[in-house]
Amino acid sequence: MKLVSHYREDEVLRKSFIQLAADIFGLDFTSWHEKGYWGDRYIPFSYAEGDRIVANVSVNDLDFIIEGKSYKALQIGTVMTHPEYRNKGLSASLMNHVLDVYEGKYDFIYLFANDSVLDFYPRFGFKEAEEYLYSTKVSAGQSQFVLRKLELARDLELIEKAVYGRVPVSQAFSTANSAGITMYHILNVFPDHLYYHAEKDAIVIFTKENGMVQLYDFISSAPVDIKDIMATFGDTDTIQFHFTPDDSDLQYQRIPFKRDGALFVKKKNGLEFPRFVKHPFTSEA
Repeated sequence: MKLVSHYREDEVLRKSFIQLAADIFGLDFTSWHEKGYWGDRYIPFSYAEGDRIVANVSVNDLDFIIEGKSYKALQIGTVMTHPEYRNKGLSASLMNHVLDVYEGKYDFIYLFANDSVLDFYPRFGFKEAEEYLYSTKVSAGQSQFVLRKLELARDLELIEKAVYGRVPVSQAFSTANSAGITMYHILNVFPDHLYYHAEKDAIVIFTKENGMVQLYDFISSAPVDIKDIMATFGDTDTIQFHFTPDDSDLQYQRIPFKRDGALFVKKKNGLEFPRFVKHPFTSEA
């Protein structure tokens, strides 16, 4: 068994990794890779037996934006072990290796853990962080602008340009340099929920049911007033934000957010993870 990384261009190892992710999590990285969204910022660290990937811990190299300032961040994801190789300490060994490789090279390192492994990550110095969900009531009103529904087959070039050239969704708390993760969500989670605001040259990702809008992201190359986006939703009572909205004259309700599992964070000495924030959904790996 050998430890391998940076093997995106190795077809055999890459396909084995993709198959393991499909088997363990039901994730399909095939289209994401073929379209060029597996960039240099996504790095798997894996154990391979021959040409077969049997365990993995991936690193996503990105940045946090906190109160308008940029901080080096690493998001851990795709932590998985083939069932035949479990209980051998492979995940722990890979976690220790990743922490050694990136020692002193980050301000924050974090991950989203499912309920079955909540006791695993504290062993490596990670602490559970609270998140909060923001919502606001919407007064009646209509915008003169109509959102155009996007189709991947027709509009992928427009979407790519927006995602790779975007400004952060929030200066209060958001991520930057996370375009690869966002493109995965666009391809696999939200292909039927993408809309274009022509006047603001912005892509809006949302769902709507019974007057409730779930706003997952809006993507633009320049800052956009959230009220201009909200005005296009039509007959809407409430908007829930799956990111941390910037302060505005809107009246927000803020409640603790309970996800399936938990957010764990390890930080550089002297820094604090901000309170009352929600990690952007479309940059969760």
